[in-house]
Amino acid sequence: MKIIDELINQEPGYPLERICNDKKDILFFDIETTGLSPKTSSLYLIGCAYYGDDGWHLRQFFANEKNEEFEVIKTFMGFARDYKILIHFNGNRFDLPFIKFKCDKANMTDVLENMESIDMYKRISPYKNVLGIPDCKQKTIELFLGIDRIDEYSGGELIEVYTDYLTNPTEKAYNLLMQHNADDVRGMFALLPSLYYYDLFTALCEQNVILFNTEAAEFPQIRSGFLMDEGSDNEDPDAVIDLPIRATKVQANYYNDYEGKTREEIIMKVSLPDYLPSSVGGSADGCYFKAEGSSATIRMPLLEKELKYFYDNYKDYYYLPAEDQALHKSVAQFVEKTHREQAKASNCYTRKPGQYLVQWDAVFSPVFKESYEDKKLYFELTDELKQSRSAMSLYALHVMAHIIESC
Repeated sequence: MKIIDELINQEPGYPLERICNDKKDILFFDIETTGLSPKTSSLYLIGCAYYGDDGWHLRQFFANEKNEEFEVIKTFMGFARDYKILIHFNGNRFDLPFIKFKCDKANMTDVLENMESIDMYKRISPYKNVLGIPDCKQKTIELFLGIDRIDEYSGGELIEVYTDYLTNPTEKAYNLLMQHNADDVRGMFALLPSLYYYDLFTALCEQNVILFNTEAAEFPQIRSGFLMDEGSDNEDPDAVIDLPIRATKVQANYYNDYEGKTREEIIMKVSLPDYLPSSVGGSADGCYFKAEGSSATIRMPLLEKELKYFYDNYKDYYYLPAEDQALHKSVAQFVEKTHREQAKASNCYTRKPGQYLVQWDAVFSPVFKESYEDKKLYFELTDELKQSRSAMSLYALHVMAHIIESC
């Protein structure tokens, strides 16, 4: 068995402190095997990257001769046992089960099971439609990130190279085997920026529910990172919304749709917490967003018409057919009985013309609808809301989260 250790003149393209406070607790790893099934194939090479006093190192454990698989795994387990975080690409589906099977067969403790496992493939694959990529293979993500890495051989093609090497070891074959694995391990450093998308999308979609009263006398502040909305006079520390994004510009825009009808939309510029190396975007329900670099542009349709606000406690209301609205009984009791009737849930409303934005949960209240059965929810876009950075930032998050979840 051979052990090769060398310095990596490369730094991860992502702040690893988001994963672990101490880089020395992190281990990147990748394996090479003679097949897909651990029952009928063997493991011949384990490559890993770790942080030492003088920087990042690449260490490889290579089965230089036949029947050295057990020694390779045992030696690697001894090396890996003190690490806490394991970072890999698609290891949950292949590398980890393969090693687990081999450890169980040899009655060996698999120390990797005790480590926190971070699979970059698993983190990014749910968002492939938003990223605009057909799959989440390592090569595909590399192309998405602008990484141009040329492999002379694939992992499958190297099986024959290794088989030939065992009977006729040559320097060329050895270098091919080691270089492919080394490139895969170093490649994980280059793939790390894909986690910026994971961080952003999960922050948007897992944001704690915030209910925003559009009729409040004073709106809350917005805090993104360490920034506070300097345009707000609200000094109540409890009236602060923590959001990962921040609206920087809001404007209305008129355009003609495919039928030639004039439509109105809201265009919003949003600052992002991280710099995204490649552009992403998506659409759902007439809303669109595109994110690139440190900002995103969002477009949302603006509905200008009369909508209805439905009262919950309809038993306390009368419906007035002539006025097509409901009034509370404390007021409507003075209306002649022939001009009123007991309100029902479906007609217990008041009508209001205005400008409205769509929402998919009752985040902004009051909530308006076109009809009682309608599933679409709206809230009124008032002049005060347009000037509220907190309201527009929250709505931008709501729209982007909906698009991401829809994709």
